[in-house]
Amino acid sequence: MPFATTDDGIRLHYEETGTGVPLVFVHEFGGDHRSWEPQVRHFARRYRCVVYAARGYPPSDVPAEPERYGQHRAVDDLVAVLDAIGADRAHVVGNSMGGFCTLHFGLRYPGRARSLVVAGCGYGAHPGAREEFRAEFESLAAAFETDGPAEVAKWYGYGPARVQFQNKDPRGHAEHVAVLAEHDPVGAALTIRGVQMTRPSLYDLRPELAAMEVPTLIVAGDEDDGALEADLMMKRTIPRSGLVVLPKTGHLANLEEPELFNHHVERFLAQVDHDRWSARDPRSPYPSSR
Repeated sequence: MPFATTDDGIRLHYEETGTGVPLVFVHEFGGDHRSWEPQVRHFARRYRCVVYAARGYPPSDVPAEPERYGQHRAVDDLVAVLDAIGADRAHVVGNSMGGFCTLHFGLRYPGRARSLVVAGCGYGAHPGAREEFRAEFESLAAAFETDGPAEVAKWYGYGPARVQFQNKDPRGHAEHVAVLAEHDPVGAALTIRGVQMTRPSLYDLRPELAAMEVPTLIVAGDEDDGALEADLMMKRTIPRSGLVVLPKTGHLANLEEPELFNHHVERFLAQVDHDRWSARDPRSPYPSSR
């Protein structure tokens, strides 16, 4: 079982499949490295696919100190995985918490990013929702500590932006809930408090996003209400970005609609690899039909 070792001594489990240009997947809070199986099976035919478990997610290490979790730390962990596989640059795909990590990776390490796919990213980012978001997630962290992940999975796995997955694919959704039920309670609670609750609002990062030149594909489900507004803001702000909105889809687009997700990501990667994903034409962002 291969591990990458971070600069603070944490071991991160990772898996590789396929050969070619590296394509790294960063998982969401409710999943883990297994949550990208539909993508690995598809893209390993053309790319060197890498998945890894974030710190706090076994079989990666679960540090017990709160200060060892954070958004910057999550990005540095991604870099540690790239270093472990010997990749100077990679395409990076992330969903939700992994989407935030992917976006911050592009901001902090643009020279190491071939491209970014930022999916399901934006929950809690709107300035008017920050305090409500923090209160909700503190309750979630406490539930992991007091009730345990198996109990939390019974309701968190059926949230407003996850029921779409259950309705379309009950078997796949059951597998997702089973992964959630296996979370480490310490790692989950510290990830919530250290990464999700303390990360900066995307709206406060608009100057940095406007200066980022990394090719970016933003993927949203049209029923993922917590992320849609932020996704539109990112599309209007990041110069070399495009936005895909999948209909009747919630928060787990890569699992809920794997064929559509893979199709759009594959087209994006092909355009980037052929240097055809340019910045937005400066004539287009104006409220005029002329």
